[in-house]
Amino acid sequence: MLPLTRLFIRPVLAPGFKLRLGLVKGLAGSNMTKRKRQQGYYTKRMKAVQEGSNEEVLLADIRALLSTTKKGPVASASEPNDEVPTPKESNILNELPPRFSEVEVEISALSSIGDGLGLSYFPDHVFVVPFTVPGDVVKAKVVTHFTNEHYTLTDFVSVLQSSPRRNDSLIQCRYFAQCSGCQLQMLSYEEQLAHKKTVLQKAYLIFSNLAPELLPMIGDTIGSPMQYGYRTKLTPHFDGPPGSMSRKVRRDPSQQKAFEEVPPIGFMKKGTRKTIDIEDCSIGTEVVQQGLKKERKRVAEELSKYKRGATLLLRETTTRVPVRQSTPGPDDQSTTSEKTDNVPHGLESTPAQAELAADSAQYVETKTYITDQNALSREHIGPYIFVNPAGSFFQNNNSILPSFTSYLRSHILRAPSPSSPEPAETSNIKYLVDAYSGSGLFSITLSSLFTATLGIDIAPSSIASAKQNASLNSITNATFVAGDAANIFAEAKERFLAYESVVVIDPPRKGCDDHFLKQLLGWGPKRVVYVSCNVHTQARDVGVLVRGGKEGWEEQKTVRYSIESLRGFDFFPQTGHVEGVAVLQRVEHEDEASQADLTN
Repeated sequence: MLPLTRLFIRPVLAPGFKLRLGLVKGLAGSNMTKRKRQQGYYTKRMKAVQEGSNEEVLLADIRALLSTTKKGPVASASEPNDEVPTPKESNILNELPPRFSEVEVEISALSSIGDGLGLSYFPDHVFVVPFTVPGDVVKAKVVTHFTNEHYTLTDFVSVLQSSPRRNDSLIQCRYFAQCSGCQLQMLSYEEQLAHKKTVLQKAYLIFSNLAPELLPMIGDTIGSPMQYGYRTKLTPHFDGPPGSMSRKVRRDPSQQKAFEEVPPIGFMKKGTRKTIDIEDCSIGTEVVQQGLKKERKRVAEELSKYKRGATLLLRETTTRVPVRQSTPGPDDQSTTSEKTDNVPHGLESTPAQAELAADSAQYVETKTYITDQNALSREHIGPYIFVNPAGSFFQNNNSILPSFTSYLRSHILRAPSPSSPEPAETSNIKYLVDAYSGSGLFSITLSSLFTATLGIDIAPSSIASAKQNASLNSITNATFVAGDAANIFAEAKERFLAYESVVVIDPPRKGCDDHFLKQLLGWGPKRVVYVSCNVHTQARDVGVLVRGGKEGWEEQKTVRYSIESLRGFDFFPQTGHVEGVAVLQRVEHEDEASQADLTN
């Protein structure tokens, strides 16, 4: 837990605006009048939150912070300190400030979603301020009070006093603190990686519902070789003409007005549904940024063709050319560079990694961009090539993929020993089952470790891409099938024995549903590797696998797992996101007494 500093909040009101006392108290859950809303008082009752959503994660961080402060007062009025408010100020601070008023907040903690959390003299209440770090004293604008949940959402206005951890000279984007894309550009990269390790730790302590002694020590987050210019896909958008979403236009499309000027083309402003105009994105690759400029110009020239808003696609595609054949012409507008082997933060070069980059000096890469959703993009990961429709899902930071897949190769059979970076021999594991296989990333890059691999996905288009990629890479021991969600492991059960198999799962952000987890436990493979872009739903699901099910589930064959290792990968530097990799081993021959102490 991060150390708490002395925290305060002071309303800073616009000229001529008087703070109205006594009206905010007790408004949550009541019928607020229109007049009170117009006067600037606005509270909101939160809707039910989804498991693993940003709202649920934020609430967990807020409750953890408030529970820490209850162990002792944030500050005592009797303490000799110039910052203790006067009695008159205390009366003001005992009321929540009106909407759109400005408040001064000192930040105590950095939440798992990347926003700062500040306490106030209002009892048991937290102010959420984006683009801040612990130790900052900032000015923020009140947006919405969630009084039942004990927090207030605010907009960042300015830094009044910088934390020692803040370094604004590191910021490389002119839209930072407005655009919702990045949250952490003011932190050093080492600080970002340390924060993401803490995010993973908190996720498992809070969401896994496991006793702490069942959680292994979490390794340092493995960083990206590129901290800017890494994102191979951007999807900027623009809104339709004014009134295009009104009921009147929906009932009668002929009432639709044309664009009078070029609308903002970009991304959402933080905390709003408003699009801000973005001319360049510093985390996009060079060729994607070039494409953004050209697409913005094209939309402006063809604006009359658009009757409503649209989302644009910019996807990088890469062609490798042997060095002796590489002769780009003088008018070539693509980006061409020699491939170099970058070792990311937190991961030393291993033989497996060296193998993936062995041919790096023998070719150059030519990069262009695609705007058609159905056009085929090409990605290269070490010696492997992957071809996918440009609009489909594929990892958006290809600079980290060689080290990421190398890490999986080293850990999927058994964790490497300190004396050898290669995985220990596990002679009885012969088969890989790649659930949520997509276009075959894991099945193909891990295929040489197994007698046979089986990729399963419920999307036929993904299976078609995976089969094509296996053929392109001359992989002969990989099979891909469209699975039935009701019996996802039916094909695996027919082909492989559970104790000779390992399952890799990489689900969407919502994680695995109960039905999938029941089927996985029902089959009981020897090992499970869980990859996730949402470490909070991952922690929830891993907790189920370690306990061997959920309370209330029907009796089934008793299988459960232990966690061998946990580690984060930074696929998206400058943002609050972290990818988690959990390696699980099936527990053998366990008695009932040892199962009794699993839940936290």
